[in-house]
Amino acid sequence: MATATTQYLGKLRCSNLHLQSGTEIFTDAPTDNQGMGSAFSPTDLCALSLTTCIVTTMGIYAKSNGFEILSIEADTTKQMGVDPRRIEKISALIQIKLSADASDRQKEGLQRITHICPVSRSLHPELIQDIVLQFIE
Repeated sequence: MATATTQYLGKLRCSNLHLQSGTEIFTDAPTDNQGMGSAFSPTDLCALSLTTCIVTTMGIYAKSNGFEILSIEADTTKQMGVDPRRIEKISALIQIKLSADASDRQKEGLQRITHICPVSRSLHPELIQDIVLQFIE
């Protein structure tokens, strides 16, 4: 069974429907590649997929190991290359707030996830993944 359906809307814009949930997202070509930049571009979603996979996997890790993540906020930056046009680098700054009794082992486990989540393992090895975790008080 398909995960999603895509409909081309013209003018380099697509509607994408997640079949299980009915959630719809739009994509648009970026302004530096003939688009209007009115929605996430496909490469934006690729970069964002890395960040959200890391954050989601951290949530799974915390739940499985019996501790709570109080909050996570992240900023994702995508850097494009030109020849060939592709994502060269994805940077993410991930700020995590844990309870005061969080152990070094728990923090180390969260750090390991940055390079072992499914999206990280799926990306081309030449793509630079610059992931920085900051534990905040």
